[in-house]
Amino acid sequence: MSLRIALLGLLTAAGPASGYDLTKLFESSISNAWQARHSQIYPELNKMAAEGLITVEEKGPRGRKTYAITDEGAHELRVWLIEKGPSRSYRSEGVLRAFLLPTLEPHEAAALLRAEAASYGVRLAELEAIRAAKSSWKEPGFGHHALDLGIRQTRLMRDWAEETAAEIEGTTRS
Repeated sequence: MSLRIALLGLLTAAGPASGYDLTKLFESSISNAWQARHSQIYPELNKMAAEGLITVEEKGPRGRKTYAITDEGAHELRVWLIEKGPSRSYRSEGVLRAFLLPTLEPHEAAALLRAEAASYGVRLAELEAIRAAKSSWKEPGFGHHALDLGIRQTRLMRDWAEETAAEIEGTTRS
């Protein structure tokens, strides 16, 4: 996924917004799935404006810019969602660490997994708190399905780490 698609999605969901507002929206929603820094967002907005995917309007005495998606930008977002399959290549440090667990002593591997399980537990609590805060909404909102997926994946990873640590610890006791 590109930063461009994420920004087009935010502008579609939230409507016209300043770069600052988009950065804050990004941090409070999409950043759970896709990371981007403030220094990456503004140059991408400029490129998108130059390509006609968004419009830029200066408002206020300080020249605050407000960005809005164009029909061409909405079309690009739609094509990406409907016609382009997501990348299936997978790169994960967590999976690489799991692959390399046998290079550690069993007690080290189990300790690493216990720490991972605790970390996933903390992240799971954070995601569930976000869901609880949004439970008062009458309809699922922007990011609802991604939040549910994130909760399920995090729970799965926590459970896997706990079970694998227990398996390794069971092996070392025999």
